[in-house]
Amino acid sequence: MQHAIHPAYRPVVFRDRSADQAFLTRSTLTSDKTVVWEDGNTYPVFDVEISSASHPFYTGNARVMDTAGRVERFERRYGRAAARG
Repeated sequence: MQHAIHPAYRPVVFRDRSADQAFLTRSTLTSDKTVVWEDGNTYPVFDVEISSASHPFYTGNARVMDTAGRVERFERRYGRAAARG
């Protein structure tokens, strides 16, 4: 690797506000906000909207989409294919 061209790779905390969970990992991101972690050290913190703690795929809480309403709205907008025929 060339020296002085790569960003610093250090421990950071990613905090999921919606699930009230935090993860300590390593990243090159920088932040002005910090948090004191469970080990007593201070790390930069990044707030994220969604993570594995709150994503429906990982939690098993799938949302049911209103597909019937979407189809009806499409048919109102563009008409039925059989009516055009």
